This record gives sequence, C-alpha cells and structure tokens, in this order.
Amino acid sequence: MSLQDQIAEYKAAFVKKAPLEVQELMKQVTKDLAETGIVDKAPKVSEKLSAFSLPNQNGETVNLEDLLVKGPVVMTFYRGGWCPYCNLELKAYQDQLANIKAANATLVAITPELPDMSLSTAEKNALEFEVLSDANAEYAKSLGLVFSLAEELRPIYKSFGIELEKHNGEGQFDLPLAATFVIAQDGTVANAFVDADYTTRQEPAEVVAALNAL
Repeated sequence: MSLQDQIAEYKAAFVKKAPLEVQELMKQVTKDLAETGIVDKAPKVSEKLSAFSLPNQNGETVNLEDLLVKGPVVMTFYRGGWCPYCNLELKAYQDQLANIKAANATLVAITPELPDMSLSTAEKNALEFEVLSDANAEYAKSLGLVFSLAEELRPIYKSFGIELEKHNGEGQFDLPLAATFVIAQDGTVANAFVDADYTTRQEPAEVVAALNAL
C-alpha cells in the first residue's frame, strides 16, 4: 500500500470519529497557514541549502557536510512521534531505505522533539536511519519552514493526549511544515516538496526516483 493510500485510510477513520467542529477548525487553521505564503519562502530546487549540525537519537552529532561527502542526502521534516501522519511517513521511508541506500544516499529525519522523544519515535517505528533533534526548531526556522501551532488548537491537541511541551520543551509550540528535500552532493536542492497541509506528504518512491535521476 502506498503512503498516499495509508494516509487516505487514516483520514477516513479520523473523519468518522472526530467532532465536526474540530475537523472544521483544523481545516480552517491549515487554510489560514497556507494563505500566509509560508510555502513560497521555503527552499527551492537549485538553491543552496544551509548546513546543519544536530544530535541524532543516540546523542551523536550529525553534520550535513559530512553526509554529503558520501553522496546525496534526503532530508525530511516531521512534527513528532505523536503525529500519526508523521509515523506513517517515517515507516514508508523505512520501507524505501534499501532503495535510498542503493542510490548511494543518506536519509535523515528532522524533528523539533527532544532527543529522548526522537529516540522513542525511532524505536517505535523500528527506524534504521538517523532521526535528528532540532531543538526549538532552529534549523527548520533558518529554512523558513516553521509555524507556531495555533492557540485555538492547543487545547484540542491536549484533549487528544498530545502535550507538545513534553515533546519539544517548555513553551515550545513551533512545528515544521511537511517538507522533504533531496540534496545533491554540491549542497543544492535537487528535489523539493513543501506543503502547509500536514496531512499531505511526498510519496517516498518519488524521492527514490529523484535520487536515481541525479
């Protein structure tokens, strides 16, 4: 089953159980975010991407420059292990990991979650690639990918059992857009996917195709 099919299946189940007013509010907040033009400010194909130096789920520092010495890099941003759409995406990338490695590329997933939380996400999804903790979403901010969870959604998330401050740190409600980049060895963006709708994700097979086209 493709990632898109899995997302559609999850969304259908959510629609059946979530209160209509909650669904409408979430749709409106997503629409409002899209209308800010945030996606237009994100990195685009052929642009040079700034480097990162971030801790992985094991506390080891990972540098973009070091990864690019080995080959292209696939960089995907996710909101957190509490996000069902993110978990579906991460599992889908795990399923494509052999194909990504066959293209001589390295896959990293970047989250604003604290290292302990990113470790839990990696273990829960049996991930065999780097999960990097971007404290306070600073790196994602430098790329223009960050928004703050709307005030009106915070109590709703809490009612779902999602307490962002436990995941991201006290006072931290900043989240990255759904975004995935294929970075060529010269540091430029070869393929870019950015969407204000967190339920929309790039199909990992498309990323593999972009790698094979380099």
